[in-house]
Amino acid sequence: MEFPKCRLRRLRSKETIRRLVSETELNVNSLIMPYFVREGKGIVRPIVSMPGNYQWTIDKLVKEVEEAKTLGINGIILFGVPLKKDEIGSSSFDKNGIIQKAVQALKKAIPEVIVITDVCLCEYTSHGHCGIVREKKAGGKKGFEVDNDATLKILAKAAVSHVQAGADIVAPSGMMDGMVLGLREALDKRGFINTLIMSYSAKYASSFYSPFREAAESPPAFGDRKTYQMDMRNSNEALREVEQDIKEGADIVMVKPALAYQDIIYRVKERFGCPVACYNVSGEFAMVKSAAQKGLLDEKSTVLELLTGFRRSGADIIITYWAKDAARWMR
Repeated sequence: MEFPKCRLRRLRSKETIRRLVSETELNVNSLIMPYFVREGKGIVRPIVSMPGNYQWTIDKLVKEVEEAKTLGINGIILFGVPLKKDEIGSSSFDKNGIIQKAVQALKKAIPEVIVITDVCLCEYTSHGHCGIVREKKAGGKKGFEVDNDATLKILAKAAVSHVQAGADIVAPSGMMDGMVLGLREALDKRGFINTLIMSYSAKYASSFYSPFREAAESPPAFGDRKTYQMDMRNSNEALREVEQDIKEGADIVMVKPALAYQDIIYRVKERFGCPVACYNVSGEFAMVKSAAQKGLLDEKSTVLELLTGFRRSGADIIITYWAKDAARWMR
């Protein structure tokens, strides 16, 4: 059978026509800007490994988010940098904690902005792990393990405190078994039945996280996080993790990192059809920034190509440190 010839060359000849027939749309509504918030006043502390990103005190953060809102950024995600850290991350659920105070200030000043809070213990624990750590002995050698069930109780308390402060969406990121169900039950019990959960469902143990650990001041004091984050070699496991989170009540599922895991984004979207987020993580940001600063590539065109690729893969939501820049570039 002979098919009619498609006039591809003519379709590609003018940029206005190229946009008309483009299959993937990137717009500012898909973008979420991450922010790191610390105690104090009047401080904007540069994050050396992530040029253009900062730790903000609450007063400065409010002004920054107001500016982001004028660019069309409607959603942000917050990470806390507390003064107090202990073995169980108790400041994560303190009603006067850094995230709780930041959420209150933001919702008072800019009530229409969507505030997402990261729910994890790594920023709040003295050891830097995402859960409560217990000592164990294996083969006569001392080691450690994360107490999953004990951690769930702390995560639930933290999530409730964030929502009581005004958070719109909570985002559990520790990859603890049952974390979505634990949060859903705790929130529903207190009447927060309409609060959304955006779960880090497929969070891989990745080399691309290093700059974030400087930004959030949360490197593990010992060991690594491979016992509770996913093996980079596995994709079917990601589908099982996502399916379980959906069954437990996740409203949005996330794949993290984004760049090396676009096949996972695609498979999750194709399989489940639910809202899918991806996290364009700190290492991905840092390597493009570094190359751009050295004149090896054009930052604007490279970033827009990356973000469009995430959308093409199936991501509905993109968490990216380029959210503000991309919003300007797309105007």
